[in-house]
Amino acid sequence: MQRRTFLQGLAAATALGSLPLGVANALSPMASVSVESLPKLEGDLTLYLGRGEGGLYENVLQAIEKRNPKLNLKIRRGGSAALANTIVAEKKAGVKRADLFWAVDTGSIGMVTDAGAAKPLPTDLTTQLKEGFQYPSWSPVTGRVRTLPYNTQRVSPEQIPDSVMALADSDLKLGWAPAYSSFQSFVTAMRLLEGEKATRAWLKGVNRNAKKYAGELGVVMGVERGEVDVGFANHYYTLRLKSGKPDANVALAYTKNDAGCLVNASGIVALSDGDLPVNFIRYLLTHEVQSYLAREAYEIPLVQDVAQPEGLASLSTLTPPAMDLRNLADLRPTLNLMRDVGVL
Repeated sequence: MQRRTFLQGLAAATALGSLPLGVANALSPMASVSVESLPKLEGDLTLYLGRGEGGLYENVLQAIEKRNPKLNLKIRRGGSAALANTIVAEKKAGVKRADLFWAVDTGSIGMVTDAGAAKPLPTDLTTQLKEGFQYPSWSPVTGRVRTLPYNTQRVSPEQIPDSVMALADSDLKLGWAPAYSSFQSFVTAMRLLEGEKATRAWLKGVNRNAKKYAGELGVVMGVERGEVDVGFANHYYTLRLKSGKPDANVALAYTKNDAGCLVNASGIVALSDGDLPVNFIRYLLTHEVQSYLAREAYEIPLVQDVAQPEGLASLSTLTPPAMDLRNLADLRPTLNLMRDVGVL
């Protein structure tokens, strides 16, 4: 019912508000905007869409299309990194086929912005985003935080260190998914923050006492079953598990000011000039879309006035490391390091 309400409401939203969008945002630059205040989208638009979130991004796109019958939206789907490489190659060849790129990770965003393919965004759009997520050349859409899911029957919160680096020397049985892209972004952040030597030692230490899983949902399920004490995973896998099994024996712990509590984001880049790509991005930052992704995908809304998923610590209480998320684009040294250590 909640999903139908969102889709119907977004598709049925009608005219512009009584104030032009720019004026409304100037009066309340940090408030979330309703879809009803946005201009209609008209014309041809090509979106490169990174796969993710089990079709929920597709639901958002379908709702936007329903509200904007004069929008001719063409979508090319693929892995975020592969699409980013395509955009970079197209730019080098002097060919532009995409107007927008919506990626599930900031590493792919970084590849595109570093190549100079991104167009600047207006400040009235970027100031809708929470502090720390305002960038001139791309817009975060939703966030995800690295967490330590733990088995509440096997481990007490006091047993979990608040430093992710300390887990390399811990007696806790650990679960991880080294081949998973989110984990590799986390290791990249560790490499940038702590250095390659410390990251190498950490990987070796954890590898001695870790059970490997194919993905991070598997990690969380293994924690809940008691196969391991603590795991490494993005927050939403635990929240999704508990939504279907409220009495699951798993809870979330957070480290402090290190890669273990990195807040990453999905994001979108405008690749063409003009109002149409920018106004499309505005739809993704509306109260309705942000609420839908928080409710259905358990992602963290990055605009004001939208409630975050239940069961997650408030962003204001977390201490993620300060870093430009686009720097996570350089995965090659991370993958080389993980292969050299023997975890891939």
